Amino acid sequence: MKNVAIITGASRGIGAATALLLAHKGYAVCINYNTAKENADKLVNTIVELGGRAIAVKADVAKEEAISKLFTTVDKELGAVTALVNNAGINGGICQVENITHETLQSVFSTNVFGTFICCREAISRMKENGGGNIVNVTSEAARFGGTHLAHYAASKAAINTYTIAAAREAAAYNIRVNAISPGVIDTEIHAASSEERLNNLIKSLPMKRMGRTSEVAELIYWLLSPAASYISGALIPITGSR
Repeated sequence: MKNVAIITGASRGIGAATALLLAHKGYAVCINYNTAKENADKLVNTIVELGGRAIAVKADVAKEEAISKLFTTVDKELGAVTALVNNAGINGGICQVENITHETLQSVFSTNVFGTFICCREAISRMKENGGGNIVNVTSEAARFGGTHLAHYAASKAAINTYTIAAAREAAAYNIRVNAISPGVIDTEIHAASSEERLNNLIKSLPMKRMGRTSEVAELIYWLLSPAASYISGALIPITGSR
């Protein structure tokens, strides 16, 4: 069976790096995006120019109907999904607990938690019919330490840590593995928008004196999807540079 991967939130950052690596390794790749169409199309063109196969599909993973359409589109254009990377996520913005709103909670949990649940549901139902598959959920070290004025985001990622274990146990009988990776400080657009002073102070606090690269995160995701990790399921793997 050919390898077909859906990567949510794949127009930039960790998602984009993962799409490039999986395409290089022979996967047909669906690059899911919500608003960044130009980035997604550019990534598809890059993959195709390098001899790979990719499509870009718009879908807001906070919406069940959009997720269903995402998967049916992949069914038609690429074939049965064999790998799912739940990478899409939002942090909801800096906010103290005493000021949190129901609207913020609804937004963050709809994308980070409900979206991951529904994407897994769609993937597992297909993988069961086709003899197996692999899922990697991208969580965050904020789930362990609570973040800084990001309790809403940290709680949503902690939920996915627990969900990963539960889903892995349910899916194991069908030759489906489910794992999670927990990135620490990774060099993405979020940090690029920070002030030079903040970045310098952040880097000084890191044991390796540098942020992680998106390509390094992508390598871990690829390894978990590969046969090399065939007996690893229900795992939560930090990628933090010792932080």
